[in-house]
Amino acid sequence: MACTRPPSPPRNVVFNINETSLYLEWSPPSDTGGRKDLTYNVLCKRCGSDPQQCELCSGGLRFVPRPQGLTNASVTVLDFTAHANYTFEIESLNGVSELSSVPRPVAAITVSTDQGGPSLVGLVKKDWASQNSIALSWQEPGQVVDYEVKYYEKEHEQLSYSSTRTKTPSAIIAGLKPSTRYIFHVRAHTSTGYSGYSPKFEFETGDETSDMAADQGQVLVIVTAAVGGFALLVILTLFFLITGRCQWYIKAKMKSVEKRRAHCLNGHIPFPGIKTYIDPDTYEDPAQAVHEFAKEIDPTRIRIERVIGAGEFGEVCSGRLRCPGKREIPVAIKTLKGGYVERQRRDFLREASIMGQFDHPNIIRLEGVVTKSQPAMIVVEFMENGSLDSFLRKHDGHFTVIQLVGMLRGIASGMKYLSDMGYVHRDLAARNILVNSNLVCKVSDFGLSRVLEDDPEAAYTTTGGKIPIRWTSPEAIAYRKFSSASDTWSYGIVMWEVMSYGERPYWEMSNQDVILSIEEGYRLPAPMGCPVALHELMLHCWQKERSLRPRFTDIVSFLDKLICEPSSLLTLVEDMESLPESPDVSDYPLFISIGDWLDSIKMSQYKNNFLAAGFTTLDSITRMSIEDVRRIGVTLIGHQRRIVSSIQTLRLQLVHVQEKGFHV
Repeated sequence: MACTRPPSPPRNVVFNINETSLYLEWSPPSDTGGRKDLTYNVLCKRCGSDPQQCELCSGGLRFVPRPQGLTNASVTVLDFTAHANYTFEIESLNGVSELSSVPRPVAAITVSTDQGGPSLVGLVKKDWASQNSIALSWQEPGQVVDYEVKYYEKEHEQLSYSSTRTKTPSAIIAGLKPSTRYIFHVRAHTSTGYSGYSPKFEFETGDETSDMAADQGQVLVIVTAAVGGFALLVILTLFFLITGRCQWYIKAKMKSVEKRRAHCLNGHIPFPGIKTYIDPDTYEDPAQAVHEFAKEIDPTRIRIERVIGAGEFGEVCSGRLRCPGKREIPVAIKTLKGGYVERQRRDFLREASIMGQFDHPNIIRLEGVVTKSQPAMIVVEFMENGSLDSFLRKHDGHFTVIQLVGMLRGIASGMKYLSDMGYVHRDLAARNILVNSNLVCKVSDFGLSRVLEDDPEAAYTTTGGKIPIRWTSPEAIAYRKFSSASDTWSYGIVMWEVMSYGERPYWEMSNQDVILSIEEGYRLPAPMGCPVALHELMLHCWQKERSLRPRFTDIVSFLDKLICEPSSLLTLVEDMESLPESPDVSDYPLFISIGDWLDSIKMSQYKNNFLAAGFTTLDSITRMSIEDVRRIGVTLIGHQRRIVSSIQTLRLQLVHVQEKGFHV
């Protein structure tokens, strides 16, 4: 037998990241060294702004199932730090790797965790303890909505636990037993999700003497606060008596602010820590809204390099933005062309005012605006891969299913953020999703967006204007009623676009045909290579009754489960002999002949190809494979996809009809 040898490096390393976990996946090496005892080791390095300056990751990072001795070509990483750069080196080994003197075969991938959730809470300190309570505090890890503190008796660790929430990086845990040791864990909650729990911290409640000390400390705090408050009250009283005008000014200012806030929020007061969108149209002057929500940039700090497209208001350019005390960053610049009318200026500034209110890793980030000189500019982060639809068409078939699901998960996370703010997009489509170099998808283009009242049944009703028919829900088309539920319908179309690599929804059907087909119950068939689970989610998004559609919270949760269980994505629609019945399958249009069927999908030019190859009945069409479609002379990939998808729909129809006892 020939001597065996170490394997070659792993191939095609990809990642998918959400708020709390990072999923790494790779393909086995092309050369296993002639052995079957193949395993993998994963080494993590954390890098700064300089890729050459990296250090081994700390012990806080967790690998599931483990970082070494992996037999499967995947691993999940937990408890990473947000907004950091990690480099993962995947090494392939076999039984003779230890005997080799050549460098070990390694594949590396660098991951930016900008899309991750909050960092772990670090050191938790005990400030004081009494017989029945313990005061804790910790360092704030970033912009946090609130914290959850989980605690339990050390002796009863496996039985049960209690938890409490606090909006500040401190908490007083009451109702504890005297002279008892407790274990505490703290985790942070931000707009992007929850962090993992902190390591466990062990503290003990006090006895009677510590209770007295705590009481004395609290009395001291109260006395100090009372003295300070009295002194402040005296100073303010003297100030008001001297000026005389302050009271009038403050009342007038308060009245103005409250009036505008009441109008903006439709009379609803948001909960503390939950950000609520404010419609720029409630401001008399759009410039006022811009200056409240966006940062004014000195135009000398902007360097325009080249034109990359044309927007609604003017050119779109790429360039560099020089930040004080920092290095230049790449940006995209939207300009307002000369000769604009007032309505165009208001719309231009309105879009900037909308973007300036959002702060989420899956929403395009506004760097600032230029409004005090000409031309007016909107400066946003630069997305290297451009719009999602053209990016997918350019890279047709290049990504794994888990990568595509990761893109969809990012879009859903951004839309959940908008929905939670009481905001509807109205123009969600792959062309309005931008992709950066790490394949992170970000929602953009807020020109059609409107605010929603804080009411689950609220919808924005417009009296005119164009709407994107192929992406729009039936109630929005018929009655121009837009809601988060209509955004969910649009998200289902985006899912279809992603899984079909940028195919045009409903192909060459006219807008009127699309409207009629949807009304009759027709829904887009699964794209070729689409997992059953994803097509079922699409069908749920396309429920005619909008109250039955999933919320974006549900969609994010569902996609997370698919990512954590990749085996659930292995079953493809075309692999199933009898496809699951959709709620509206009985309403799908049936066809009498092959000609009718091909006409409906705008593929009538292939009628003679089918007949010449012996496919003369619809029943024979349903048994065709992708190889059959290629064999009869359908050479264009887009046409192959469309025909195969429609064959799947025909198969579904025939199964349904035969179950009713009819023969076709």
